[in-house]
Amino acid sequence: MLYSLGEIDIGANAVVSQHCYLCTGSHDYTKPTFDIYAKPILVGAEAWLATDVFVAPGVRIGRGAVVGARSSVFEDIPDLMLAKGTPAKPFKKRLLTGDQDKMQEAHV
Repeated sequence: MLYSLGEIDIGANAVVSQHCYLCTGSHDYTKPTFDIYAKPILVGAEAWLATDVFVAPGVRIGRGAVVGARSSVFEDIPDLMLAKGTPAKPFKKRLLTGDQDKMQEAHV
């Protein structure tokens, strides 16, 4: 599901699994009128959002990062980090095996 009031950029070879919700819009709770706003979301190249991940407005998922199933991401996740939970927190560096030199540079 892409709630695209703002821009959503998904990098090359990234995976957004089933039931994910990328939400670029929200409401300003500090105003009595709850004005709506939008902030962009970036999912870096070679990143993976596992099933049922929520991504909040303005979040950047780094190149090659992996976000575990049913996590909720409210803050940026650095490149090549594994993250999980609600709220999602990085917990381990992603170690690559095989053709590491074939990972593309993020194009965003």
